[in-house]
Amino acid sequence: MNPLLPLLRGAPLRKPLKLSSRLPPRAFISTIPSSIAGFLDFKPHEAVSDVKVDGFVRSVRAQKRYHFVSLGDGSSLESLQAVVPADQAEGLNIGAAVRLHGSWIPSQGRGQSHELQVERATVLGPSDAKTFPIQKKYQTPEYLRTLPHLRPRIPFNSAVLRFRSEIIASLTKFFRSRQYIQTHTPILTSSDCEGAGEVFHVSAGDPAPTPSPSTSKTPKSFFRRPVYTTVSAQLHLEALAQALGNVWTLSPTFRAEQSDTPRHLSEFYMLEAEMSFTDNMESVMDLVEDMLRHICTDLAESRTRDELLVRAGERASDLATPEQVSQRWEGFLRKGWPRITYTEAIELLKRSETPFVHSPTWGEDLHTEHEKYIAKEVGTGNSPVFVTNYPRDIKAFYMKASTEDSSVSSPGTTVECFDLLVPDFCEIAGGSMREHRLDNLLDAMRAHGIAPDSSLDGAAESSQVGENNLNWYVDLRRWGCPPHGGFGLGFDRLICYLSGVQTIHDTSAFPRWYGRCDC
Repeated sequence: MNPLLPLLRGAPLRKPLKLSSRLPPRAFISTIPSSIAGFLDFKPHEAVSDVKVDGFVRSVRAQKRYHFVSLGDGSSLESLQAVVPADQAEGLNIGAAVRLHGSWIPSQGRGQSHELQVERATVLGPSDAKTFPIQKKYQTPEYLRTLPHLRPRIPFNSAVLRFRSEIIASLTKFFRSRQYIQTHTPILTSSDCEGAGEVFHVSAGDPAPTPSPSTSKTPKSFFRRPVYTTVSAQLHLEALAQALGNVWTLSPTFRAEQSDTPRHLSEFYMLEAEMSFTDNMESVMDLVEDMLRHICTDLAESRTRDELLVRAGERASDLATPEQVSQRWEGFLRKGWPRITYTEAIELLKRSETPFVHSPTWGEDLHTEHEKYIAKEVGTGNSPVFVTNYPRDIKAFYMKASTEDSSVSSPGTTVECFDLLVPDFCEIAGGSMREHRLDNLLDAMRAHGIAPDSSLDGAAESSQVGENNLNWYVDLRRWGCPPHGGFGLGFDRLICYLSGVQTIHDTSAFPRWYGRCDC
């Protein structure tokens, strides 16, 4: 027996802990705001003393006795006005990080209902106003893109970043309500999902040196096979869906596409989801529609959303009009978005009297001018439009062959897929049913030139599949693969569409595109 047990058994019980009935210190229950956005909403009838405000100086207007300082902290498009005695204003230069102590009082001037009457000012991070690149005057988006490390300090740009955060929170709420599991898929992959070859190759350290004549050894690869940055999380999501059920992710993706257009980035975020045990593409489109409608319903009263509709000065020319943006939100809130097949879309385009630059031809991709026309005509101006059942030869190998049930027969084989088109901006999402049957998947891979001839059942492996490492993806079809489908949505394009920002380069904090990776 443990010799301590008798002692422990005979030990007196400790006195029960008494909980104090005293209230916690005032600091823990204060109703005084902690952000500038909070102060702008805080409108007491009487002055409130002993308040503290942290922020960055946006502008200073100096007078003999007082300096009028506009302060921001990224929480609001509007600035907080602080009245600082001249003897406390040293170092309050544009760009400086400061802490102001004083009283929050009803304002005698115009512009805001209250102001901060400063009693003590402390400069926490000094700034040289002469060299600080961000000025109160209008600066073009092209110029600001050369300063990605400072550009978020522009009030409108910080509002766009807050909007990103709010949409992510809304998406998380939506998927949790549908019992989807959020997952993290890899950024590095040995599989090119789309097969288009527009991938960044990954290597370790310095570029491999050329072997010298004295050594015949080839430098060893870090991963023992070619590795790329991912172009889509879809293949890995399919594997996770077989383990977890319905899954989703919001993760960075990369395209080595030499394109410098307002719609393209080399690094961008994709929202992707996979539905397990579904054999109906309608349910996947319903999910996309419900998700986007949820975002607009959830954020309809958002302060940030209202701020994004503010158009002031020369900046207004860089953005879609408030009326356009409001129509986009209203379009997402509509129920029953139109759905037409690719074949029906081609027939619609051919009947049009619009002189298209590219003649609409069955079996070819829809061009931007075609998508804009479809969104305008079928969506009647502001409703998103689903275009379904594209030709097999212009879509990815993993898409399931469609069963023809449309009133318009197709001249060739189609697949169960869709693109979501929106007015002004064209495609923002795409999805499909995945081919879950092993033999059909192998046939589709052969048709796209990336499949083995006879061999994934045997030990041999075709050079294409070995190079692209899709054997693991084929394995998913061998052992309990249910019918399933999913979609991917360009998250940065969604931000553009709902904020009115005209180029995708301005929705990301640190954008990377062809020829540009500035910090």
